[in-house]
This record gives sequence, C-alpha cells and structure tokens, in this order.
Amino acid sequence: MFSNIGPVQLLIVLAIVLAIFGTKRLRTLGSDLGSAVKGFRSAMDDAEKDEKPSAKIGDASTKDADFDTTPAEESRKDR
Repeated sequence: MFSNIGPVQLLIVLAIVLAIFGTKRLRTLGSDLGSAVKGFRSAMDDAEKDEKPSAKIGDASTKDADFDTTPAEESRKDR
C-alpha cells in the first residue's frame, strides 16, 4: 500500500500539511510531543528506581508452598 509513495509524494503531503496548520502550530506540536516523551521516559525511570528488588532464589523469604499436608491433617498432628 505504502510502497508506491516516493519522495515527491512526501514533499507534496508536507506542503499540504504546512499550508493547513502553519509552521508555528507544527513547531509547538513538535515541542509538546517532545516534552511528553521526555516526561514518559522520566516516569518510567522513576518507576524502575522505586520498584523493590525481587527476592532471590534461595532467600529465606521465598518459601515454596507445602502441598504434602493439608491444614486439616496438620491440626490432627497437633492433637
């Protein structure tokens, strides 16, 4: 679909866009888009810094579930 678009057609589209919106509006649109991307990247970096490190394998806080006995069987053992 887009394989037939060449540099001449892109220049025509650019000229039409400039005629409709004007250079000032396109300049502000570009700066707004750039600041939005910068804000998104900084938010992603902050989220990665705030994220707690995951527990390592073999750590005492990571204990697998014990499926050998059920809670009912454990209460019988306590008697």
